[in-house]
Amino acid sequence: MNPVAILAAALAAFALPATAQQPKTIKATMHADVRTLDPFWTTQTIAGIHGMMVYDTLFASDDKLEPQPQMVDSWTVSEDRKTYRFTLREGLRFHDGTGVTTRDVIASLQRWGKRDGAGKELFGQTAGLEAVDARTFVWRLSAPYGLLIDTLAKSGTSVPFIMREKEALVDPFQQIQEVVGSGPFAFKRDEWVPGSKTVYVKFQDYVPRKEPPSGHAGGKVVKVDRVEFQWLPDPQTAQAALMAGEIDFLENPQPDFLPMLARAPGVKLETHPAMGTAGIIQLNHLHPPFNDVRARQAMLHIVHMPDFLNTIAADPKLQTVCYSFFGCGVAMETDAGSEAFRAPKDFRKAEALFRAAGYKGEPITILHATDHQYINPANLVLIQQMRDAKFLNLDVQSMDWGSVVARRARKEPPAQGGWNIFITGTTVLNSATPVTHTAMSMGCEKAWFGWPCDKDYEALRTSWAFAPDLAARKRIATEISRKAYELVPYIHFSQWRNPIAYRADTLSGVIVTPSLPPMWNIEKK
Repeated sequence: MNPVAILAAALAAFALPATAQQPKTIKATMHADVRTLDPFWTTQTIAGIHGMMVYDTLFASDDKLEPQPQMVDSWTVSEDRKTYRFTLREGLRFHDGTGVTTRDVIASLQRWGKRDGAGKELFGQTAGLEAVDARTFVWRLSAPYGLLIDTLAKSGTSVPFIMREKEALVDPFQQIQEVVGSGPFAFKRDEWVPGSKTVYVKFQDYVPRKEPPSGHAGGKVVKVDRVEFQWLPDPQTAQAALMAGEIDFLENPQPDFLPMLARAPGVKLETHPAMGTAGIIQLNHLHPPFNDVRARQAMLHIVHMPDFLNTIAADPKLQTVCYSFFGCGVAMETDAGSEAFRAPKDFRKAEALFRAAGYKGEPITILHATDHQYINPANLVLIQQMRDAKFLNLDVQSMDWGSVVARRARKEPPAQGGWNIFITGTTVLNSATPVTHTAMSMGCEKAWFGWPCDKDYEALRTSWAFAPDLAARKRIATEISRKAYELVPYIHFSQWRNPIAYRADTLSGVIVTPSLPPMWNIEKK
């Protein structure tokens, strides 16, 4: 045998064990960089994705969007539907080795309930939450609020994750600094490089449920050693990295590149039937001009929905011109009250309403996130539409999305560091009901950024949760829609779908959901 060939064979044989020991790693690029480690601190989707990696939940939504037990082993409901008794599964452990107890659960839920819109609604109907023992707790309602399980199973943003009592007792309006969950992956803080990379490793002591995986429910079986979120802010670079095999998974490919990705060897595009994004133009109700309802109503005569869709999702197959606050294709779909919004743009009517609201040409401060895949182009469309109205004085302040997230929480007037408008979005899944749709709230101080306020409207939203059947809920949703178009808590700019993209030649077992992408069940070849 040729000596060179013998040497090559020997080297190859020597290298085999080392190759086998290399960790199996999924390299994924999400729509944003992980900058916030506290999943209750912000409604940013990336915070929810991070939370789903590290933490676990009492219940979760399956592929059909139906709630299923996750950390909960069993539960009972009293005849009057006001007392729920829950027992946790055995073997639940945090990443530091300590066991999960009901003390952790109750503290986590109470912290979450002070931040999340649906959580605030739930705790508004709560008479007590108390531990029976380390694995059993009781939830007492003041009235038979029928959405308790559904709310605990929500899987969009502000998910009710369970964290250690130590972190859960941190002021909900202060960010936690330690990340110790009980989920399928552990966060590697020593490898976290904001603006570059976030690393998670398999939690060896995680005990999955025995049911097959379905959506965010079922057995969360981790089949790789590591997951790396690699932040690639330029969409074209991210697409190229996926096509070249430098990354395995791309959560939010830019619509312009979808035809190219569909033709790329080894790349697969997939969508969930309920997948979709609903755009939100958030108005600040605390300061002029949008503290006056007439100025908010005027915006309905300026904003033209198709312009947004044709810019964000040019492929008509991905678009839905939708005038329902709850999204289209869902049980609560209704466009009641949308006549002004569906009509052609009318700048003269808009100007008359602005003038009636007392507007005299003061600057309207728009927070323009320039580094977000759909928020940036949506801002450009809105700015142009408002400039076309001629009579508005715009103060467009460009910044990154992280800066928008920080600034939108400020209640000061725009001239003192506040704002009048910012654009964001939510999943159609999150917006599908009046209770889970955070931006629909007009709960004053308890409302989302912009702080809309109307007690009669809030009473309608509450009545929806107590409706006895689906038909009654649909009737109430129609009333809420009419009231929302009258009061304008925010303006929605329709919905569109964006598939995930991944290397089907290296990954198998990818679970497609309408919201936060799971990284469990995936095998890496």
